[in-house]
Amino acid sequence: MTEAMVRANETTVPVLPCASVEETLEFYQALGFGVAYKQTRPYIYLALEWSGVALHFGTPPKNIDPSREDAGACLVMVDEVAAYHAEFTRALRAAYGKVLARGRPRITRFRPGASRFTVVDPSGNSLIFIQRDEPAELEYGGSKSLTGLAKVLDNARVFSEFKNDDRTALRALTTGLRKYGSTAPPLDVARTLATLIELATALDDPEGVDDWRRRLTALPLTATERHQVTKTLRTPDTLHLSPTATPPQPQDRPAAAARAASPRRDPAPAETPAGADHGSTT
Repeated sequence: MTEAMVRANETTVPVLPCASVEETLEFYQALGFGVAYKQTRPYIYLALEWSGVALHFGTPPKNIDPSREDAGACLVMVDEVAAYHAEFTRALRAAYGKVLARGRPRITRFRPGASRFTVVDPSGNSLIFIQRDEPAELEYGGSKSLTGLAKVLDNARVFSEFKNDDRTALRALTTGLRKYGSTAPPLDVARTLATLIELATALDDPEGVDDWRRRLTALPLTATERHQVTKTLRTPDTLHLSPTATPPQPQDRPAAAARAASPRRDPAPAETPAGADHGSTT
């Protein structure tokens, strides 16, 4: 008799708590998921499928509080994470007329070049889509190669993208701007102000936004530099600054070159690649 062997042909399907059948179905079907199975009595059991993703949902514990957003989590490893975010945002716009970027349910913002994003469902579950080639190491506290406001920006990126902690990211940037804003290169100041506007908008916390927007508008940046600022954001439309969306113009090149020759105008070093956070699921 041949001894049984474990073979690498497994399929893992998470079973997440479902606080509301109706809200869960509405949200996931808006994303494009199909309903493979639905049962509400004598207990809840749902099976939802989209592309190669299968999610099952069951009766929640009695003390579940969706507002805490700690009900459950699932990591989804993919080859090209940006395509998944684009597909979900397209589907949400089609279903709701907008992208659900605040509150619950929502999809987190996606900065160009990022390696992950999170979908938070009505029950407080998190689906974290991660690019497979995401670097294995992550420099918490900002890259060691950066200093000043550039380092603060990188630190805020870690909090926002890998911890889903926009509130801490906003506090870090506010403090960093007070400390380094008067001496930092204008491009770093612009990136900080733009990120503050983006975070505050996502948090539905308008305090400071008008002042940050005025300061950003007043900065002496070329169209090329303003375009650089919007490229670092995940939702550049929150700035409401049409010049920032203008692609680099030929006439800007001499001015940009002159600024690059000045030490005060040197742009910050490039951000380090986003890394994996193996200790967190948010």
